[in-house]
Amino acid sequence: MKNSAVLKEELRQGKHSALFQDIYLDESLLEYQNRRYAEAVAKFEELFGEKEVEIYSAPGRSEVGGNHTDHQLGMVLATSINLDAIAVVSRTEGNLIRVVSEGYDMVEVDIEDLEEKAYEEGTTIALIRGVAANLKERGYKLGGFEAYITSDVLIGAGLSSSAAFEVIIGTILSGLFNDMSISPVLIAQAGQFAENVYFGKPSGLMDQMACSVGGLIHIDFKNPEEPVVEKVPSDFEAYKYSLCIVDTKESHDDLTEDYAEIPAEMKKVAAFFKKKVLREVDEKEFFQQISGLRSVLGDRPVLRALHFFEEEKRVEAQVHALRNGEFEEFLKLVKTSGDSSFKYLQNIYTNRNVQKQAMSIALGVSESVLGSHGVSRVHGGGFAGTIQVFVENSFVEEYRKAMDKVFGKGACHVLKVRQHGGIHVL
Repeated sequence: MKNSAVLKEELRQGKHSALFQDIYLDESLLEYQNRRYAEAVAKFEELFGEKEVEIYSAPGRSEVGGNHTDHQLGMVLATSINLDAIAVVSRTEGNLIRVVSEGYDMVEVDIEDLEEKAYEEGTTIALIRGVAANLKERGYKLGGFEAYITSDVLIGAGLSSSAAFEVIIGTILSGLFNDMSISPVLIAQAGQFAENVYFGKPSGLMDQMACSVGGLIHIDFKNPEEPVVEKVPSDFEAYKYSLCIVDTKESHDDLTEDYAEIPAEMKKVAAFFKKKVLREVDEKEFFQQISGLRSVLGDRPVLRALHFFEEEKRVEAQVHALRNGEFEEFLKLVKTSGDSSFKYLQNIYTNRNVQKQAMSIALGVSESVLGSHGVSRVHGGGFAGTIQVFVENSFVEEYRKAMDKVFGKGACHVLKVRQHGGIHVL
């Protein structure tokens, strides 16, 4: 803990720049991060007064491989990125968790009242209550605190702003009351629980896991209670490539049904074989039964299951390629993954409104502009939001200009692979 006024002055003087370089990996962002952190401390003081405070951070994430495989207990390749949520926090004596997120009103949660409340579904307070309830159920200590949270993770852009929020709440509870002893995996599971049960949104565990663990990670969800997580070499700079995210600025509103249909249809295929998820289905048996599946379920569930089986192999191949320094092979697999999402998973646009195809435009323009200078794909849930692009460093500015011309200034974001997940910063 450090006095907020003292910490604010240190930040204004740039005394923590070395730490920020380690976290955010971009020297050009140091002035921005010092200013951002100082302003967050000032806002905390405005809300709660001058106090002893700590600062926590949780990053956004980008899925690199395994599009819509996590909810079928499959494998994914995902990375944390150098956009994050930060929280200025002070421990209190009472039982209230009081949180102000930038641009929103204060919310309060009493840690003595952590029962699920139906009327809170879809709200920030549901996420806080759900994370706290799950960690308490697991036997961890809770307590009251006050926090101001600000985030530069793009909302609705497929970078998991909600998962970053869940992870930062779990990391705060770990730091303030449990000596940072709660594992990143358990914090991720608490976040998923909060999102699924209290917030009311069905989701796999990939988003929270990538935000919580940090770095480029290969996750196998075969046993969802104890997922296998391994770090993968991720120095894209060594290959002279940048990771870009292009925000098409298309709204996710009214797409809940589209998202929910993907796991639902995959599970219908699994149920045909008397299994719960596709990971439990024998691939050879699936191919032998395609005719029967089509007659019972129709074609789209079959196509989406086909995507799952092939995507599983691609994730393993991507990990192998990166471990062996075969970056060109990795890029080919990224492109093939995106093609499969477009053709078989069919999560690039909603067929309920075929005139809104911003992601199709982004992918088409990217392919034309990039040529041999990079590859692009959908990532995350799809249907709207962002595409992911790996671009040669020497071609980034030309690509950025082309995409900003189509989608508006600031549409193309050049990111770094952050090595830290949810952390206690200061």
